[in-house]
Amino acid sequence: MGELRYRRVLLKLSGAAMGGGPERTFSRTSMSHIVEEVGALRKLGVDVALVVGGGNIFRGNLAPEWNIEQAEADNMGMLGTVINGVLLRAALAAADLEVRLMTAVPIPSVAEPFIRLRAIRHLEKGRVVILAGGIGQPYVTTDYPASQRALETRCNAVLAAKHGTDGVYDSDPRKNSSAKRYVTLSSDDAIRQDLRAMDQSALLLARDHDLPVHLFNFDSEGAAARICTGEDVGTLVARNVTTQLA
Repeated sequence: MGELRYRRVLLKLSGAAMGGGPERTFSRTSMSHIVEEVGALRKLGVDVALVVGGGNIFRGNLAPEWNIEQAEADNMGMLGTVINGVLLRAALAAADLEVRLMTAVPIPSVAEPFIRLRAIRHLEKGRVVILAGGIGQPYVTTDYPASQRALETRCNAVLAAKHGTDGVYDSDPRKNSSAKRYVTLSSDDAIRQDLRAMDQSALLLARDHDLPVHLFNFDSEGAAARICTGEDVGTLVARNVTTQLA
């Protein structure tokens, strides 16, 4: 095995990754793909923490549509991430991967509570650690917990898996056929131009702690593993890089 760029990563999955698109809750094909991608990382010897969204079950931004408070909608979204975490744990375990599910919202009969040093110990033992429930508080999306948990568990990078796009563009490629993808993008440029690579709060936290973030198309087979072996896939957002278009 060659030299790895990253020895420990946090893989951020959207809820859509579980369903294979915005209209489905769960897809067996999509789950198999997730298991294969995580397995490829483990075969390289990369420690893997996972944060998954809950948008395939309920999105917090639907609060106005349902005429409910934002806090209640976000609570439902956090519980959705736990449901996704349970399914991920079962699927990964069925593939003979050692896995633990930890939640920010205490549900002791379902999962371990998130305890930072215990999570690190699981990673050191080669276990995949699924971190569900966000940070246990409303008014944030799962982008922010991805950055926070990555820092807390001493990850070298965040791999932000996207569905249907292969990185960050200078304009919307769905509307502009001349849109160009950024190969590298400085955190300051992403924040200043409001490019929506991730939530601003997540990018600010990553920038302030020199945590690189890779945004890439998760549908591309082996993309996460290729990033960890040094290949430039998607868009790298980091504090110490020069903004460069493909």
